[in-house]
Amino acid sequence: MSVHLVFCLRRLPTLTLPEFLSYWRDTHGPLVRERAAALHIERYEQAHSCPGWPAQPVADVRNAPEPYDGIASLWFASVQEFKAGGSTPEGRRAARELLEDERRFIDLERSPIWLAEDHRLV
Repeated sequence: MSVHLVFCLRRLPTLTLPEFLSYWRDTHGPLVRERAAALHIERYEQAHSCPGWPAQPVADVRNAPEPYDGIASLWFASVQEFKAGGSTPEGRRAARELLEDERRFIDLERSPIWLAEDHRLV
């Protein structure tokens, strides 16, 4: 069963949303792509926030909490493959490099991360 890492991102308070999204897409995205094999990542997607209308009225009706600035999703063939990505020196180095870069634009303390098992229903 495939799994994916879901990382709900909030930007550092020093960045505007356009600055954050640009850095994430144009700087961090290529770093993930370059390190995907070492980390056993099969797929990587960025979901960028669409602020304002129509998202805000939908959130208001639901009394939703503060939205995320984006969501990163990284897919792995299995939990074992996820673990394998961090079990080699190359994988650990790749993970450290990505974390170092994430500190430049993500408010890590306000950005939840979790691993999910995928169950496709449609």
